Formats: sequence, C-alpha cells, structure tokens
Amino acid sequence: MLETHHEQETTNSTLLSGWIGRGELAAELGVSVDTLGRWAASGKGPKWVRAGRKVLYRRRAVVDWLQKQEEPPVKPARKRGRK
Repeated sequence: MLETHHEQETTNSTLLSGWIGRGELAAELGVSVDTLGRWAASGKGPKWVRAGRKVLYRRRAVVDWLQKQEEPPVKPARKRGRK
C-alpha cells in the first residue's frame, strides 16, 4: 500500500519527535551552528547522531547536558574590615 504525502509527514514527525536538528538547537541556545560543530568535535557539547548529512540531538540528551553545565551559586565575598 502506498503512503500519501501526509501519512509520510506524520510518520516522520512521530519518528523524530524526540530529536532536534543542529540549526534548531543552535537557535534555541543562541549560538551558531559552527559553535555546535566545534563543541561536537571537541566532545564538549551534547551527544549527537548523524543520519546521512543531518546531525540530530536527542532532546533529553540536550536537557541532561544543560543540567550538567549548571554551576553552583557563588557565595558573595565577605568584606574584610580593618584590623
């Protein structure tokens, strides 16, 4: 049975619903696509997969990676008075 164009779109959107492309992720993070590429090459960024020419990130992996980037709150320096 042949699928219609609409059925193919529905199948594709369901299949990739937990994934985000590099361009979309770059826009969400406010960084360039090149920055994501450098992070990927150096192992600093979120885990990714290549599907043909397309690079995809699992949304959950991006959230996990962001949580690992959290820094503890910085305690304000105590003012030292004169002795």
